[in-house]
Amino acid sequence: MAVWGYVRVSTGRQAEDGESLDVQWRQLEGYAMQHGWQLDKVFREEGVSGAVPLAERPEGAAMLAAAKAGDVIVAAKLDRVFRSALDALQMVEELQRRRVSLHLLDLGGDVSGNGMSRLFLTIAAAFAEAERARIRERVTQTKRDQRQRGRYLGGKVPFGFRVGDDGELVEDAAEQAIIAHARDLRAGGATLRAVRQAVEVQHGRKLSLDALHRVLKEAI
Repeated sequence: MAVWGYVRVSTGRQAEDGESLDVQWRQLEGYAMQHGWQLDKVFREEGVSGAVPLAERPEGAAMLAAAKAGDVIVAAKLDRVFRSALDALQMVEELQRRRVSLHLLDLGGDVSGNGMSRLFLTIAAAFAEAERARIRERVTQTKRDQRQRGRYLGGKVPFGFRVGDDGELVEDAAEQAIIAHARDLRAGGATLRAVRQAVEVQHGRKLSLDALHRVLKEAI
């Protein structure tokens, strides 16, 4: 019998208490010691979202390929392994067919052994899925509110703006002058190439034709 450990963090949660790889690893070692097991290997999944199915994660796929009949897979928490209630149930059924046991510490241990364990797993997975949905909804609402208030949400700052001291987008006077000049030239019938050349000569800014087209389109 081989005992395989599995730990995972997404990029944004690596530093959170109780979620780090090292914390999960120590939990697995303690659980294995209690059962008189030796962890043969712990698969470390770093920077991979829980939305990705276990079998499609690099380390998750490697672990499933390594697990044989009679082996045990141990993970610290349900949401470290599965993305949804359906995903959890399907994987548990597959592991049962392969006669591989799955132990989840936050659910008390073996979740693949009997009917009551599967019932508990179903309920817990459903709650975990609902919580992730609530988190996504809160994030969406927060971003929508920030966008409505002109907050900078990350990524490339639009040409003509800069990030203010309070995190909001504010107009950049020099770049707004370039936009106004470029729009006047285009309104007068100048080609994009002519506008680009004029911007470079008069403002000292080099813009690609694609970037210039995007700037003019966004400024309309």
